[in-house]
Amino acid sequence: MAVKMKDLKFLVLALCAALALVSPITAAPADITVVSSSLDPQVMMSGDTGTLTIVIQNNGAEPVAIQSARLYGKGVVPTTDPYLSVGEIGGGNTKTFTFTIRADGGEGTFYPTFVLDFREGGSLRHPVAIQVEDTPLSISMVEKPDAFSEGRTAGITVMVGNPRPNAASGVQVVPEGTGFSVTPTTGFIGGLEPDASGSVTFNLAPETETDVTFRVVWRNGINTHTTDLVLPVTFGEDKKRANPVITNVEVTPITGGYRIVGDVMNAGLESARSVMITPGSPAVPIDPFRVYVVGTLDPDDISSFEVTFRADAGVDEVPLFVEYRDDDGNLYTSTTPVGLGSTVMTPVKEGGSGGFPVLGVVLVILIALGVAGAIYHSWKRT
Repeated sequence: MAVKMKDLKFLVLALCAALALVSPITAAPADITVVSSSLDPQVMMSGDTGTLTIVIQNNGAEPVAIQSARLYGKGVVPTTDPYLSVGEIGGGNTKTFTFTIRADGGEGTFYPTFVLDFREGGSLRHPVAIQVEDTPLSISMVEKPDAFSEGRTAGITVMVGNPRPNAASGVQVVPEGTGFSVTPTTGFIGGLEPDASGSVTFNLAPETETDVTFRVVWRNGINTHTTDLVLPVTFGEDKKRANPVITNVEVTPITGGYRIVGDVMNAGLESARSVMITPGSPAVPIDPFRVYVVGTLDPDDISSFEVTFRADAGVDEVPLFVEYRDDDGNLYTSTTPVGLGSTVMTPVKEGGSGGFPVLGVVLVILIALGVAGAIYHSWKRT
């Protein structure tokens, strides 16, 4: 039976309708949007390597087939391969893409472009703003002595600040150089938020004049950076150091030598520890006070002392040595010369074998003559 033209048209229309019912309905590429992008570190420095993370979402009800995902840029460039086979993303779902990038274009704001290519044709292009700023952490000297002394420990405090627009992590300060010992060997500060600061104190004992480099080491993301501060160490007089001063000195002859009594005062700004006073050559210390131990003298403290010694004829001056230590145990010595004056010529000999001094004999004779004359005149009157 022949098929009528009218019936043929009807069959074709029915077939098309059936095919339409069984064919899947695909979502449009316009349903795909970039919902977020993040960078670690938030602000890069020249030469830094960072991680850019981009999240897309299918806002439609049906899946969308994605062919590839790429990142293009100048100044900030990707260092990892693109996603060449992505696949479908279901309705309402999200998908994350991660790219490793490098900042090689100096400072500024750069806009690498994220590109999605769809399997059915078309693409999505999304520029991402990335800031590159080379401002380093700052380091400054908060406290140091006016002058250094060989072997004497000095406290040094440095402060590290973060002027960058993003946080720095793992911040530490490392003293570097030769000719000194230092504790601690590393000062750890940790994380520093923008506009925050931290400080660390070191105890430095120089062995010679040198330069000490305080190196700040920190991380910007996974990238390590450094900043240096150089401290010249030169020896000089410490204005705060203890300063024992001997005053009110009196010298008197004793059997076999001399006695010196006086006061010692700490005119410095720090305590003098284990203060000892002893006479030096050409004097020869003798008992009972070869050495006089004062102990500790705090600033403005005063203590009396007494030393005994023997000196040969013709010696008219002897030194008094004052030894003391600072809080770190460093030993210091000061010297004060003491004149013996006329007493040098008439020391009392040990054991009294020398008899009376000539001046004493003369005085005794004069007194005796005076007494005799008075008695004589008294008898004459009677």
